[in-house]
Amino acid sequence: MRILGVSAFYHDSAACLVEDGRIVAAAQEERFTRVKHDHRFPLHAIAFCLAEAGISAADLDLVAFYDKPFTKFERLLETYMAYAPSGFRSFLKAMPLWLKQKLHTGREMDRALGGRYRGPFLYADHHLSHAASAFLPSPFERAACLTMDGVGEWSTTTFGRCEGSRVELLEELRFPHSLGLLYSAFTYHAGFKVNSGEYKLMGLAPYGEPVYADLIRKHLVDLRPDGSLRLNMEYFTYCDGLRMTGPRFDALLGWKPRDPSAPIEPRHMDLARSIQEVTEEAMLGMARRVHAETGMRDLVLAGGVALNCVGNGRLLREGPFERIFVQPAAGDAGGALGAALFAWHGALGRPRTPSEPDALRGSLLGPAFPDEAIAEAAAAEGGRAERLPREALLARIVDLLDEGGVVGWFQGRMEFGPRALGARSILGDPRKREMQRRLNLKIKFRESFRPFAPAVLAEEARSWFDLPSESPYMLMTAPVAAGRRVPAAEGGAKGFARLEVPLSEIPAVTHVDGSARIQTVDAARNPAFHELLTEWKRRTGCGVLVNTSFNVRGEPIVCTPRDAIRCFRHTHMDALAIGPYFLRKAPADRMDDASMAAYRDKFSPD
Repeated sequence: MRILGVSAFYHDSAACLVEDGRIVAAAQEERFTRVKHDHRFPLHAIAFCLAEAGISAADLDLVAFYDKPFTKFERLLETYMAYAPSGFRSFLKAMPLWLKQKLHTGREMDRALGGRYRGPFLYADHHLSHAASAFLPSPFERAACLTMDGVGEWSTTTFGRCEGSRVELLEELRFPHSLGLLYSAFTYHAGFKVNSGEYKLMGLAPYGEPVYADLIRKHLVDLRPDGSLRLNMEYFTYCDGLRMTGPRFDALLGWKPRDPSAPIEPRHMDLARSIQEVTEEAMLGMARRVHAETGMRDLVLAGGVALNCVGNGRLLREGPFERIFVQPAAGDAGGALGAALFAWHGALGRPRTPSEPDALRGSLLGPAFPDEAIAEAAAAEGGRAERLPREALLARIVDLLDEGGVVGWFQGRMEFGPRALGARSILGDPRKREMQRRLNLKIKFRESFRPFAPAVLAEEARSWFDLPSESPYMLMTAPVAAGRRVPAAEGGAKGFARLEVPLSEIPAVTHVDGSARIQTVDAARNPAFHELLTEWKRRTGCGVLVNTSFNVRGEPIVCTPRDAIRCFRHTHMDALAIGPYFLRKAPADRMDDASMAAYRDKFSPD
């Protein structure tokens, strides 16, 4: 039986194809359209999933949507009426899209499938889709589930009990009280874009001090002993306005939201640190409540807040659960996966057998491209590609990395989710202190404070990091191991000056608080990337590489060979390993600054 799962209209539209309970394909629409966080109906992602399964829409048995549009519309109308007339401008902006498209999801799905699908449509609850996306592909026979995001239909947080093929939600926190919207409000005030800049706020937090934390607890959010929370809505305007916060919020802090083009000041760093601290407290409180109510030893997480890897790491170290599994596409894109799996196991009642290490196959669920397509792309883009045997390719990459070069790595199927996991990655040597700044300013063209993640051989992880379990999807943060740290002579360095202070043997991936957002790489999930890391370890003695996503600021991660070659040519990357081909820039191949800027300007700021 073939089931198509779809998420659309809000953030990161996606599609997923499940056949007899096995995940065949999944991808976000943005990768095909090249529009970051594309929320439009995922026509291209659906077409890819069908092609990967070798079927047409007529062969589908069921199509599942990740939330209930009419229930969400009900919440929208009730909210506007409750705040009338102050929300009228927001109402006028929202209604056309709802009346033309969102209320006609069935019609949109029928159109996307070319009118060839004749079966039923299933509409799953938004947070049930999140919970199913986390538990059903996990390796656990039973677990507690916790979902946290901005808002679904009415729920903003849910928890429940999962066992076998059953996902049961027991309790919810309802709109407008939302941990995700609280964090987004501070994202907005710090000058970053809501629904995409939250990870920047998280990365900025270690540069500051939690000077606003008590003010947040006193005036903005009540963290209750039972793990719930309530926001003081006098300070927030997202219910009735076009902004997250209003004048009272500004007055409380003593300053207005930062203009995105303005410099980041110490107060913005302190704000980031403060809300991160409060968010982690809220996550711990929720987890303790879930543990007390369910008695489960393992926990699965999903929803946008589950992408807060710093909070996840703290849950793992300090929380009551023995093991935590975070679904790699934890945001709305993962709702397509959850809807499809819920349809199979929940609606149709099919049994589930947990698999090790999990059922996601490294989240490598997107398109792959044959060698012929890669060669054609290289020729079309004017690249000089050299085909190499596998051993020679790996040796060439390791040599260049060891010399301080930056290499694009494009191998196999594309990742599903927001992280590059060793299929569409940019790689560097973490031992070189200047690598962090070079990657940010010369390759990614983004803010210099942004940290990079280490990809580490799973078998080497504990020698490098204080990580109590695996972190295959780059969703856990942990301290660098004491034996790998170097004495820090900070001399009172503050703010971004702390970037100049080396803290470990791998300074390019060690954040200013001594932590790292870790990807553990094992041969079962990603044999090609594991092979490269193994060769790197053999040659250098270091089992760690810098791994960042293959894109520039504002651009989705590359999908096709042509995407990769264009990005390679328009940045300061030194080489590209794409399938069996190796492309290295000659001096004449290097773009001037104007050409690089023109490429970057094609993508809206992220």
